[in-house]
Amino acid sequence: MSEQKLIQDASSKPDRLNENCFCVTLDRSILCQAFERETGDAEFCAKLLETHPHLFSNVALFTPAAMFERMLGVVRAIEAAVRLPAYREAVLSWAPEIARYDPGPVGAFMGYDFHLEADGPKLIEINTNAGGAFLTAPLARAQRSCCLDAGRAANQSNAGEFEAAVLLMFQEEWSRQGRSGGLGRVAIVDDDPEAQYLFPEFVLAQRFFEQRGFAAAIADGRRLAYEGSKLTFAGQTIELVYNRLVDFSFAQREHSALRSAYLDGAVVVTPNPRAHALFADKRNLTLLCDSASLRDFGLGAKEADALGAGVLRTVSVTPENAESLWSKRKAFFFKPTGGYGGKAAYRGDKLTKSVWNQIQAGSYVAQAFAPPGTRAIRLEQSSEVLKADVRLYTYDGGLLLSAARLYQGQTTNFRTPGGGFAPVFQI
Repeated sequence: MSEQKLIQDASSKPDRLNENCFCVTLDRSILCQAFERETGDAEFCAKLLETHPHLFSNVALFTPAAMFERMLGVVRAIEAAVRLPAYREAVLSWAPEIARYDPGPVGAFMGYDFHLEADGPKLIEINTNAGGAFLTAPLARAQRSCCLDAGRAANQSNAGEFEAAVLLMFQEEWSRQGRSGGLGRVAIVDDDPEAQYLFPEFVLAQRFFEQRGFAAAIADGRRLAYEGSKLTFAGQTIELVYNRLVDFSFAQREHSALRSAYLDGAVVVTPNPRAHALFADKRNLTLLCDSASLRDFGLGAKEADALGAGVLRTVSVTPENAESLWSKRKAFFFKPTGGYGGKAAYRGDKLTKSVWNQIQAGSYVAQAFAPPGTRAIRLEQSSEVLKADVRLYTYDGGLLLSAARLYQGQTTNFRTPGGGFAPVFQI
């Protein structure tokens, strides 16, 4: 029996659960206890749930174990492709010059996002500063048994080993750049971090480092200074940056201090511009979906076939194919090559001519449209069907954590009643 047939046969039970299992799996008291242990703040959880009422869903997403293994296979195949010199040279050809600098780190918290289709998972994008991991690890551990039909459904999120794996990840990034001993002072860096929707996660990351004996600060990337071979924030030397900026190549003037310190090797930055260029530029998907090109680069047939089946067909929008793409636009989703968080991304069937003109004038890819999965939930007076995708948080190809995101609308938004992060249960 083919692997695809096995996935289709195995999907019936998870599908039934996703359609009909309405009971609450999230124990919010356990979740709040976990956040209190992490932060030392008895009010942290209550404030978080008040300001972010749709951050956590009460239900889990069920998926076939074979589907989950296929997702991991796609991740491993991409990591193998990125190690190939010919592939690296191809993607660096359209990357900014800064991406050619290789200080050693490979990128903390890679995020692989999938839609789950009947014939297997489909990778929709890769993110190098994927948010949510510090929030979803406690979520995964705060689940209780639910739905008898689920039997002994296993939460394969690796949540139990999350903290140890994350500490090892940052230590590995530190040593990959030639540093020895324990981590130096850490900064979690974004622009105007307190205004970011996931600012509570920055607090959790800061507490994570502090509880393990490392000095840590949440820093505004525009307020960093670089003088005398030292990167500083508020007068304190920063030696490792956990980078959450969306200026992926440090091209903006206000990030010149970080850019200079990074290029001088004065600070360890993870994820860094090279990691984004190798993994997360949307143009890379035009190669990762092309099994013939991947074989030419030297990727093994098994890995190339896995990507040919598991990465949605993606093409760059060019003057040569613009007319054809416009005529077939309903079959595509259009994304900016350096995009993030669904910003400036458009479903083809929603496009207006004026937006299409903007797409042609910009740098965009067209990706075959694959509808997200679904998860039924029950609200106070009604039931609703939400969209669902799955994110795998990884480091150097190894799984750190998995999470589903339930939502309505064009992209994930954490503002849908009953939606938000949800654990992934394998059946």
